[in-house]
Order: sequence, then C-alpha cells, then structure tokens
Amino acid sequence: MEARRFDLLMLALVPGLQPRARSLLLAAPRLDEVFAHPDDHAELLPDAARAALRSGAVKKAADEELAALRRTTIQLLGWGEYGYPELLARIYDPPPVLWVRGTLPGGDDVGVSIVGSRQATVAGRALARAMARELAGAGVVVVSGLALGIDGEAHVGALEGGGRTVAVLGSGLAEVYPASHAPLAERIERAGALVSEFPLHTRPFKGNFPRRNRVIAGWSPGTVVVEAAARSGALVTARIALEEGREVMAVPGHPGSATSEGTNALIRDGAVLVRGAADVAEQLGVSLPVPVAPAPGEPLLAALRQDAPVSLDELQKRSGVPVPELLQRLGQLELERKVQRLPGALFVRRAWES
Repeated sequence: MEARRFDLLMLALVPGLQPRARSLLLAAPRLDEVFAHPDDHAELLPDAARAALRSGAVKKAADEELAALRRTTIQLLGWGEYGYPELLARIYDPPPVLWVRGTLPGGDDVGVSIVGSRQATVAGRALARAMARELAGAGVVVVSGLALGIDGEAHVGALEGGGRTVAVLGSGLAEVYPASHAPLAERIERAGALVSEFPLHTRPFKGNFPRRNRVIAGWSPGTVVVEAAARSGALVTARIALEEGREVMAVPGHPGSATSEGTNALIRDGAVLVRGAADVAEQLGVSLPVPVAPAPGEPLLAALRQDAPVSLDELQKRSGVPVPELLQRLGQLELERKVQRLPGALFVRRAWES
C-alpha cells in the first residue's frame, strides 16, 4: 500500500480529533512527519491523539486493519485518490479513507441521496421505492443509509430499476447494520457499493450515525427527504446538505402526520417540494425515460404479498386475469423466482432474490 494512503488510514484512526483539525491535517503535505513528531503539533492534536501516536498505538491499529482487509475483498480508498467521490471530497470534514465493498460509480455519474424515517408509512415507503426505481432507470445513482424504512426502500427501488446504488453505513463493513438487511447489502454490493468511514469491525454505535449522515449528504448534489419526524436523522442529513450548498428536497405530507412534520417544516423553510421522480429529475437536470406499458406479470405481482399466501381463486378476483392465462403467468413468474407456489394451490410473492 502506498505511503500516503497508509498515512490517511492512520489519520482516520487517531483518537480525539476535531473536524477542523482533521481537515487541516488532510491538507498537510507530509502527514508522516506530523505523526513522527506529534508534540510539535499540539494546536491540532489533543493529548489523547499525541499519546496514541507517541506510543505507536495508532500505527499498530493501522497495521492490524490492513491485515484484516487482506482477508477480504474490501478496498480502502484515500482522500484525493482517483475514484474518491468528487463532491464528498469537497465537504468541510471529508473522511480521510473510505472502506468500500463493491464498485463505486464513476465521477461523471449524477447521484441523489434519498433518506427518511425508519418508522415510515406504507405510502412513504412506496413513494421512496418508486422514486428511486425511476431515477435509477434514468442513470441516477441512489445514495442512502441502508436503514429500515425509507432508506431500504430507496435501495430496493434502485435495484428494481436496474440502476446503481450506494449504501453508507454507520458501522464497519464487517458489521452490516441492521442485520436484517444483510441480503439487501449483498445485492447492493453487486450493483453498486457499500461504504463506510469506520474500520471493519466497528459496531453500529449511536454516535456513528451523525457522521454517516454527513457522508450521505456530501455524496450527492441533492438530498430528498421522503418522511421525517420533527427530530430525526433525516433532518440532520438535510441540514448538512444545506450547509454544504447542496439542493434539499422534501415530500409534503398531511399536517397531522407525525412522519411528515419534518418534511413539511423543510418545505416551509425553503426546501424544494417534490411529488415524485419527475420533480427530482428536474432539479438534477436529468431526463426520465418515456414510460412503457407494464410487463404482463406486473399487475399480477401487485396482487401478491410476501407475508400472506393467496389462493388461485383470490388471485383471479384481484387481477381479473382468466384462470388459464393466470396459470401461465404464474408459471413464468415461478421460473423468474418472483413467485413461490405453496401446498394447497397457494401462491406468495418472493422476498428479494439473489
């Protein structure tokens, strides 16, 4: 590993650094000299940082992290290196290094960050998913935080749209959180990337998530908040995006809905009101593809659920498709691993498939 990247890894592991100090050290031409003589830089390095550097604890931690990385397919990308996200590199406190599983999008790709409540409503989840699907189909990279609720739906929508998505974690990449999204994380890795600024085995501590949110906000030219309570991490992401001069967009909701308090407040304070993918695309300056007629199996899939098996008779009533044609379509969907046939002529929609 080249010396500069190793120095950046050490910088990421130095304890107790304030954002301003880390930003100033990033610009230092010879980080190795700073680390070799930490007491000469007391204005930037607090007591704990200087002690850890003098004792060799930081270098030891960096060596151990590299040894662990070599046993994985995870890559380390340093600030200023080719491939490091250009917009993220410009924020006030960019991560010195990124741990990356998968393939990051190219520098010329337009991205959008989509965030929102973990306790999202059914309508909010559906809107986030559809919005991400359409935007990804137009080549927009969807960035979110892999959380339950809106974040997860944004990632799934991007995958359904055949596009790329980036999940920014508040834990190390060997500790995917939430664990229930591990299968989704694997799909994201194949169609984009999982990213963290934390060492491999970092647990999802509460204090990590505000830092994760600044990466989400800094990654893209615009951030969309789909649903958010009056106090939420999604609003933190929106505030950081605004501070970094990025476009902030929000989906309006009913005034009485708790999950719309935050988004309605954002719109009141000047955020761009968006109703769907078309409004977001307009703000990003991209064109959405012309809609096409739904594939034959799509109305049938809409009549199925993942958690409640449905009989053939009930499916016929819901879809309005004649039984012979219905059986033919179900057979095709089974082959595509989108539908599972259960004993008793029952059918259920499959969860996310590999």
